[in-house]
Amino acid sequence: MRNVRIGTRNSPLALWQAREVARNLQNRNITTEITPIVSTGDKNLSQPLYSLGITGVFTKDLDIALLNNEVDIAVHSLKDIPTQLPQNIEIFAVLKRDFPQDVLVRKPDSQTLELKDLKIATSSLRRRAFWSKEFPNTEFSDIRGNVQTRLKKLEEQDFDATLFSLAAIERMGLNIDYEQLPMMISAPAQGVVAINGRSDDEKMKELFKDINHKPTQICIEIEREFLATLEGGCTAPIGAFAEINEKNEIRFRGRLCSLDGRNCIETDEIFVYKEGENYGRKFAEEIIRNGGGELMEQIKKQL
Repeated sequence: MRNVRIGTRNSPLALWQAREVARNLQNRNITTEITPIVSTGDKNLSQPLYSLGITGVFTKDLDIALLNNEVDIAVHSLKDIPTQLPQNIEIFAVLKRDFPQDVLVRKPDSQTLELKDLKIATSSLRRRAFWSKEFPNTEFSDIRGNVQTRLKKLEEQDFDATLFSLAAIERMGLNIDYEQLPMMISAPAQGVVAINGRSDDEKMKELFKDINHKPTQICIEIEREFLATLEGGCTAPIGAFAEINEKNEIRFRGRLCSLDGRNCIETDEIFVYKEGENYGRKFAEEIIRNGGGELMEQIKKQL
């Protein structure tokens, strides 16, 4: 087989992900070539994502390169991929999930402040709402950019702390202090690297069958079905996390919150997985029946 052309965003974290996929292919004696592409989401760092008015801001340009046959696969953070994929594009494989959690990183001079007193920088609606659920009087600032850019802004600007995906910190090998946040629920599919390809590319699809990590796939499909049923995309505070426990059961936690975090509807389920059942939809429909439908309508009006 010729070189597999790997499309990726050009941020340090995205390039790490692309190299990880390349390593998996090279272990199977397949040569690779990485093609960085600047995404819409990386070009516009002045606006929070929810105000850009589209989902897939980090994936659209890679989708175009894929459909134009400029690359063979596109590597993404799965949480950035919309639940509704473009025509003739599908997820070929996911790598094993590593670090799904959100963590807090503080300025050195904010170390002694209580969580409730911190000024927090984040442009994520989910992180703002889930934090506000616990600490309703928090003052927020917008912050955009890759991990290194946000750490620099943390040093220079007037806020106390910011929130990261732990995967970003660990994958970059950053030697920084962080705090775990058990009250947060991750974004659906957070901490998962996904490989997208053209639906009609059977050779490439076959190639990734052995690379796909099935337990991760089962969990993220539940999370993404939950998100799709609630119609979240990037525009609602929705968390979803499924994991397989030592008894081979799945625990699923899902949450929908109002933008200010005052009204939250949650589910926490443990069940034995059966192939073919749409658990994500089932749990989302429970949330909708319990007031989530009205809550989503309110959120759409506010954005």
